[in-house]
Amino acid sequence: MRRREFLGALGGAAILPLSTRAQLGERMRRIGVLFAARADDPEHQSRIATFAQGLAELGWIDGRNVRIDTRWATSNADLRGQAAELASLAPDVILAATGTATAAPLLQATSTVPIVFVVVIDPVGAGFVSSLARPGGNATGFTMFEYGMSGKWLELLKEIAPRVTRAAILRDPAVASGIGQFATLRTMASSLRLDASPVDVRDAVEIERAVTAFALSDNAGLIVTASAAATRHRDLIIALAAQYRLPAVYASRFFVIADGLMSYGPNLIDQYRRAAGYVDRILKGEKPADLPVQEPTNFELAINLKTAKALGLSVPQTLLARADEVIE
Repeated sequence: MRRREFLGALGGAAILPLSTRAQLGERMRRIGVLFAARADDPEHQSRIATFAQGLAELGWIDGRNVRIDTRWATSNADLRGQAAELASLAPDVILAATGTATAAPLLQATSTVPIVFVVVIDPVGAGFVSSLARPGGNATGFTMFEYGMSGKWLELLKEIAPRVTRAAILRDPAVASGIGQFATLRTMASSLRLDASPVDVRDAVEIERAVTAFALSDNAGLIVTASAAATRHRDLIIALAAQYRLPAVYASRFFVIADGLMSYGPNLIDQYRRAAGYVDRILKGEKPADLPVQEPTNFELAINLKTAKALGLSVPQTLLARADEVIE
């Protein structure tokens, strides 16, 4: 009886598919993910879901052949602590999931664990990579745009609200990209005869105080630059723009979905799907130093007509014709 059972077990093992037998014998791989956001933020939940789906399509299933350790933080101190904790786990690769805000502390925490970043502005200027073509270190990934594109937001603001003569530039001064975006916008503003003033977005109290003071002047508008802080405080920023009837241009589409006026920027969700591809290549043995940093290939213009109407703005037909998405 025992001999028959033993032979039966051998026979069963022999007919297992090769892929199944490979999975049974392979090592569980480990991926770290760091977000500069709240864990219940729906936008970032959508991003991590897209990343996990991209991995699954490449054969990496969380809990089966890979373990994904995700950390969330909303302050610089917490980000540094979570970055150090993830690095100490010695994962095979870490996704810096919220641009510079997460890439910087991760690169401070480890120079050996491979890092894939997304939505980073100017990774060369920030010192994350040696060059876009040859990163050279333990990090690579996907840029959001180059600084020069920031001027497009001012052009769009003047196009939808020609009377605007003063623009508050909401930026995060704690990261290099926040400083760089403002510098570019201030230079561009002079050519458009706009007065550009910086507004820091470090916390809600600071944002509300600065925007309220700025709104006291006539012909004012807002430019909300790309940053983890602006994303975190997006509901407040959109509410203040509505309260003080300030036309505003944002860096990302999800602001417009939440009743912001207009946005221009790359498809961010797509970067998380593409990041899964880079993670897959690293898990299979490639090195970040040999994977070029990729730039966005297309940009999207979104306009919220309901918000435009509430602000008393008439959207030019030429602008509507160029829009990729118009929310009625």
